[in-house]
Amino acid sequence: MRIAVTGSIATDHLMTFPGRFADQFVADQLHTVSLSFLVDNLDVRRGGVGANIAFGMGQLGTRPILVGAAGFDFDEYRAWLDRHGVDTESVRISDTLHTARFVCTTDEDHNQIGSFYTGAMSEARLIELKTVADRVGGLDLVSIGADDPEGMLRHTEECRTRGIPFAADFSQQIARMNGEEIRILLDGATYLFSNEYEKGLIETKTGWSDAEILDRVGHRVTTLGARGVRIERAGQDPIEVGCPDEERKVDPTGVGDAFRAGFLSGLAWGVSLERAAQIGCMLATLVIETVGTQEYQLLRGHFMERFMKAYGDEAAEEVRGHLG
Repeated sequence: MRIAVTGSIATDHLMTFPGRFADQFVADQLHTVSLSFLVDNLDVRRGGVGANIAFGMGQLGTRPILVGAAGFDFDEYRAWLDRHGVDTESVRISDTLHTARFVCTTDEDHNQIGSFYTGAMSEARLIELKTVADRVGGLDLVSIGADDPEGMLRHTEECRTRGIPFAADFSQQIARMNGEEIRILLDGATYLFSNEYEKGLIETKTGWSDAEILDRVGHRVTTLGARGVRIERAGQDPIEVGCPDEERKVDPTGVGDAFRAGFLSGLAWGVSLERAAQIGCMLATLVIETVGTQEYQLLRGHFMERFMKAYGDEAAEEVRGHLG
């Protein structure tokens, strides 16, 4: 099963200020703020929704096709993804722009000042999925994740036109999209991904009820945080899957991307929806135990031991045969 993963490709530049931002502001001079914070450290992490999902799928051995736009500074990041089983040949490289970048400083009270540079991500709208499909011999599913909004709309319309099944996954972009855009992006999706809060926001913005949305998508996949995930289909009982026990809780960033990577890998293997959700929850648990979205290690023996403990011998036996 050939799965293309579209979405943002970015790096996070995270800094720590050993003080309080609030102490640096002068009440009657806020209209002319000019500040520079001397920070203690800089942590550069690879990220972006598309890249995170593709990395996780690569770790599971399903060879995803990453579709997105990056800058002329992408060589090192590309090499990292290539080494971890991701097909990066369909990433568009900008001649003039840097890869998208999030720059954030956090103070001792955990307040943050950050900026997101879109950069090359804006060129995702120029990517044609037909070119990708022709290169790899066809696409069985396209996951359309948070990216340049015009690019997301173009990919969705092209999937409909060409009859390619697609998964709708707005995540971070849902806040800036209006109801009409969201209706276009989800209508006809084989899978609709969201967390519990985003589920309510989708219904509010579109004006569609839960039942009306289920009539327009094949499967509605809602992550529930520590309670796991629920999969709904019109006219059928929901499937609910819990999360494995955490060994520690370090950093929740990228947990949703990891779930999607595991779930999509399960689809690629042809296992049941319940099993695919279990794989997603197991991978998400590894990420929450690690700082960074692509810093975890997937060791086959460790993964299977914990998977068996959480979901039983039968589930583990079915997954073991697929896990590279």
